[in-house]
Amino acid sequence: MDLDTLKNVGWLLLWGGLFLVMMRYGCGAHVTGGHGGGDPAAGGKVRDPVCGMEVDPHTAVSVMHQGRTFYFCSAPRRQSFAQTPGDYKGASTPGGQHHC
Repeated sequence: MDLDTLKNVGWLLLWGGLFLVMMRYGCGAHVTGGHGGGDPAAGGKVRDPVCGMEVDPHTAVSVMHQGRTFYFCSAPRRQSFAQTPGDYKGASTPGGQHHC
């Protein structure tokens, strides 16, 4: 291989690596379910938006709001959220709590 080909491969690897990092930890994490918010499909914990407690999404009570599922530690917490969802962090936007 000549020097120009090696440079091109190097740039391709650099930009590809940067793309992967941004998809995992940056704004692309919204699409891939990142930012460490808990992945219900992978058995991760999620945070109750009312009290902040970590709950298991497989056993927690839940409600849909603006196309997103929210999980709660108890039915009374779910009821509080359902009555005034805008009062709780992350409920006012369908994408969640984090914005890029």
